[in-house]
Amino acid sequence: MKIDVAQFCPKLFDKAYNLEKINEIISASTADVIVLPELATTGYFFTSRDEVAEYAETTSGSTYTQWQKLAKDKDIIIVAGFAEKTEDKLFNSAAVIFPDEEFSSVYRKTHLFYRERFCFDMGDTGFNVTDYEDKNLRLGTMICYDWRFPEAARTLALKGADLIVSPSNLVTDVWHISTPSRALENKVYFAVANRIGTETREEEELYFNGKSAIYGYNGQLMAKAEEKTEEIISAEIDPAQTRNKSFNEFNDIFNDRQPDLYWQD
Repeated sequence: MKIDVAQFCPKLFDKAYNLEKINEIISASTADVIVLPELATTGYFFTSRDEVAEYAETTSGSTYTQWQKLAKDKDIIIVAGFAEKTEDKLFNSAAVIFPDEEFSSVYRKTHLFYRERFCFDMGDTGFNVTDYEDKNLRLGTMICYDWRFPEAARTLALKGADLIVSPSNLVTDVWHISTPSRALENKVYFAVANRIGTETREEEELYFNGKSAIYGYNGQLMAKAEEKTEEIISAEIDPAQTRNKSFNEFNDIFNDRQPDLYWQD
């Protein structure tokens, strides 16, 4: 199957522009799965919960509903970041939209980065995998800063993920060191959809460093974007190749685990 990762520059608080851009990207895709950045509909640099509340949507809102229609019409899986609200909470979320609405869901970011803790509630979905038989794919989702926690990717892998996708707004210079390891240590495909551009609030500037990437299940780089350009990167993947976790006749990376000897709190 084919996976597309879309790298672009959302405009802060300009949902109309961002949604038009996102829907154009999705409509033009010929992939089975497309991944877009974190908070792709709004931009990233919120400074208060009141700001988030102004731009956040529920899963019954127009954005999620429109993506569901696109997924069905194009027979494509869409993963894209958005600001989500429920009755009393605000989440940094990823819509995980399947052509069959029954399988669609959201992932709410578990590990909040930097000033996010003042604007969003900690995610409450946990790390879940969707087994979508129509495309023979087991899909797991995380968001951005979750990459720093090996437990996140390991949990998704232990739950059967073939492909882990990560909508992101990355500003550090070190993430590309560890993301191939997340693929290798779990024998899964790993796709990071980062954004580009800068956002400035209260004299503080965040620079988003692009370089979106797709890694193979042995950690090899399959596709990589440039640092400052809007572009779509693609790769052909075979999800079934991830399911045998052995790498020689004696060793299996999951069966060889010794969880009783690992530190736990």
